[in-house]
Amino acid sequence: MNSRKEQLAAFNRLLDIMDELREKCPWDKKQTLQSLRHLTIEETYELTDAILDNDLEEIKKELGDVLLHIVFYSKIGSEQKAFDIADVANSICDKLIERHPHIYGDIEVSNEEEVKQNWEKIKLKEGKKSVLEGVPKSLPALVKASRIQEKVSGVGFDWEEPHQVWDKVQEELSELNDEIKNNDTEKIEKEFGDVLFSMINYARFINVNPENALEKTNKKFINRFQYLEKETKKIGKPLSEMTLSEMDVIWEQSKKFFK
Repeated sequence: MNSRKEQLAAFNRLLDIMDELREKCPWDKKQTLQSLRHLTIEETYELTDAILDNDLEEIKKELGDVLLHIVFYSKIGSEQKAFDIADVANSICDKLIERHPHIYGDIEVSNEEEVKQNWEKIKLKEGKKSVLEGVPKSLPALVKASRIQEKVSGVGFDWEEPHQVWDKVQEELSELNDEIKNNDTEKIEKEFGDVLFSMINYARFINVNPENALEKTNKKFINRFQYLEKETKKIGKPLSEMTLSEMDVIWEQSKKFFK
């Protein structure tokens, strides 16, 4: 591993390269805070893919891409005389110190939950009117639901036991089933949303990240389906001409390789 001196030198090298690119490269010169936004989102998703795959080499590369964007935004901020990379770093340092009074102050905590509760209380003292203000509006719905539940839990609005949440899941499933029988499309959508929300809440109680769990299932399904496509090509028969029973035989085979 690199020493702190070497780490700082590497970061300084990145800052120098950013300065030079901003001055000399036609593409880099043209970028704005707004034009970089969608690229940042893409890079973040690529990083999360690498994390799910536990590909450490790829994680390193994707972290570099994300870091570049942070430096890029900071460079643009300095050109507009609004902020620079030092302001960005000091801002997060100040926030971390303020929100960890159990480390930098005289507050005592006994577990992770008390840390989270203190975090939310401090945010409200900073002037936030709601604990939910910190949940980005543009988050994907599944992630947003998870963050909403984490935040309200931080101020004590929560179930006490996992079985209570599971009972709620069963209740919501029953209500969904009733509306399906009634064939009311609008109410079916509402109840389906309630089922998803309660399942995401239950995931928290059993220590499962619902986003990660769903994405791993997505990947598993993709791998199995592509195995199915590959095997059907070997026998020279298009999927569209196969029966479900024929496809299911190969699908069951795929489970041996992708669990």
